[in-house]
Amino acid sequence: MYGRITSPDFPNVYPNSKERTWNISVPKGYTIRIYFTHFNMELSYLCEYDYVKVLATLCGRESTDTEEAPGNRTYHSIDNTLTVTFRSDYSNENLFTGFEAFYAAEDVDECELLIDDEPLCDHHCHNYLGGFYCSCRVGYILHENKRTCAGESCQNNAFTKRSGVITSPNYPKPYPKLSTCSYTIRVEDGFMIVLEFVETFNVESHVETVCPYDALKIKTPKKEYGPFCGQNVPPKIETGSNIVDITFTTDISGDHTGWKISYTTTALPCPSPKAPPHGRINPVQAKYILKDYYTLSCDTGYVLHFIFIPIAFQLQCLLGNF
Repeated sequence: MYGRITSPDFPNVYPNSKERTWNISVPKGYTIRIYFTHFNMELSYLCEYDYVKVLATLCGRESTDTEEAPGNRTYHSIDNTLTVTFRSDYSNENLFTGFEAFYAAEDVDECELLIDDEPLCDHHCHNYLGGFYCSCRVGYILHENKRTCAGESCQNNAFTKRSGVITSPNYPKPYPKLSTCSYTIRVEDGFMIVLEFVETFNVESHVETVCPYDALKIKTPKKEYGPFCGQNVPPKIETGSNIVDITFTTDISGDHTGWKISYTTTALPCPSPKAPPHGRINPVQAKYILKDYYTLSCDTGYVLHFIFIPIAFQLQCLLGNF
């Protein structure tokens, strides 16, 4: 985790025609910090004669326009390994005492790093000596990749009221990644569900392919709608069904705000009743829907009878002495 390295025979004059290499390694999750407490090497143009290599080629006692000496500078490796090389040529006109350097492992704060301009963790990043871990806000779970936060209460959402509002998770803030969300609207028979997108619609899309990344799909027992994505608000949907399934899938990338659906229900029309001969319907309406009712009566001298026919029955007004 730390150590000291020097030129051969330090603090005495280093010999000619020498080359030595130190390969330093520390545990993963650390970098290496190295600095020089003594540096006295032969100066030559671009450090061609004697030099020390440690992320840069160093020589002399002080930096010039074309050569670099470490001075009080501290050098840091890019990972957990570092190579230091010393070389002296065949002769020196003066006496040079070489170098003394100290190195130490230094923890990497991974939470400050970016991958493809994105932070390592979706929500919260926690650094510790030698590593890091991610955590998520309430309502999310950490994906198996240990970095991405997916929606926790995103599946098997059921709605049974005749009207309501459904949104993508966290709307109008960005929805979670790597999630599959499911919603079911189920109302009583005789009613039709109507869906209308309100406010904004913002789902990741692609200019050449239909919804390859994130997609919203709507399905009834007889028909499917979508997939929907992009920023154009989908049209109003009269599903013609009392059961609607909504599925929303997201991939690992993107930062989009999602969608909001307001749903209502309308009663489906019943078959229009027709009065039999000598009969009357009350009240008379142009259209009857679920839970409407009417009465059927007969003219004076006629009595209402049920007449059974295959798979159905009829109501008829017959003479009272039938």
